[in-house]
Amino acid sequence: MSFLDLAKSRYATKKYDPTKNISTEQIEELKEIIRLSPSSINSQPWKFTFVTNKDVKKQLASQSYTNENSINDVELLVVFSVMENIEHFEKRNLSILPDAWVKGFYEPMIKSNGNTAVESWMKHQVYLSLGYFLSACISMGLDATPMEGINKKSYKEILSQDGYQPLFAVTVGYADKDDLAHPTILPKSRFELDEVIQSI
Repeated sequence: MSFLDLAKSRYATKKYDPTKNISTEQIEELKEIIRLSPSSINSQPWKFTFVTNKDVKKQLASQSYTNENSINDVELLVVFSVMENIEHFEKRNLSILPDAWVKGFYEPMIKSNGNTAVESWMKHQVYLSLGYFLSACISMGLDATPMEGINKKSYKEILSQDGYQPLFAVTVGYADKDDLAHPTILPKSRFELDEVIQSI
């Protein structure tokens, strides 16, 4: 199947089949794929927490508002978090990068605008990895749903994530055949090509 066909079939699954679990091999492959995510100047200001423990998953589900049932029905929940301490980020992540990347881009283009700009830029890198991850899931025949509707403070406490702040989570599993959000039932809706694409 071409990537275009995959893009047409991928959707944010609302109802999962709790009887179908993804394999350990698939989970390990997803871990390696997300590790290879692209980021600006290879900054990698992130942590990806793969949650398969049912008790922990249930705790997180209870702090996920309308997404509670979806989380309880899947084998895997992945939490995407960003580093909180800018000084630690610079010492750990940026110190191993080519000096030209740091002094030629990060310092004059990002850091010079203050901590708020740095924090925003770091979060953007985590969001870059989300698109990469969702594409990986559909390429492996897995359904996935990104969720910003989580209690970030509670997630941080449950996961004991010192130094990292959860931003969003993704459920991964297999869609229920009766999911009303499936594109065969609810056709995918997007603006027309000429409304969102400019060709020069």
